[in-house]
Amino acid sequence: MNWNKWIRQIHRWLAIAFTVTVIVTFIALSQEDPVVWISYVPLLPLALLLLTGLYMFVLPYALKWRASRAGE
Repeated sequence: MNWNKWIRQIHRWLAIAFTVTVIVTFIALSQEDPVVWISYVPLLPLALLLLTGLYMFVLPYALKWRASRAGE
């Protein structure tokens, strides 16, 4: 499997992890005496989602740029 497929698969699993952490955070914060630091838990998967999403966003442009440079 090449890098692009790995990144896409990681991005999908991160999206699932992010969704689960958000649901757990909502449940935890709805308790009678909530722990405030739990609201920061979804930030790690969100940051990783940002990185993998940016990679996938830039990839087509980078491939076009490399192809045009190879043709020179």
